Amino acid sequence: MAFFDEWKDKATDLGRAGMAKSKQLMEITRLSLSNSGEEDAIRKAYLEMGKLYYAERGGAPEPAYQALCQRITQAKATIEENKARIAQLKQEGVLSDDDIIQSTAKVEDADVPPEE
Repeated sequence: MAFFDEWKDKATDLGRAGMAKSKQLMEITRLSLSNSGEEDAIRKAYLEMGKLYYAERGGAPEPAYQALCQRITQAKATIEENKARIAQLKQEGVLSDDDIIQSTAKVEDADVPPEE
């Protein structure tokens, strides 16, 4: 009978240890998810801060921000040029809107790397 009592005590200890580990893993997972949410909030705040800075100071940025603001300004100019060229091509009547949508979808799909 002592053998069974000893075996029962060991099984109980193992069960308690397993439950303690499970609780630790659950808390670690919960905290990691919380950190991910907080990191996302930080990224969004940085994005908004950058947009606000560019809107307020993009025309005359401080030296540390000059290259970044210039990159944004150049990208916006390129986008406007591309939009103008798209409008011109549409006016020429060479392509329909459906053709453009299908072509764009094919280009976007081609940019996706193959799954491994």
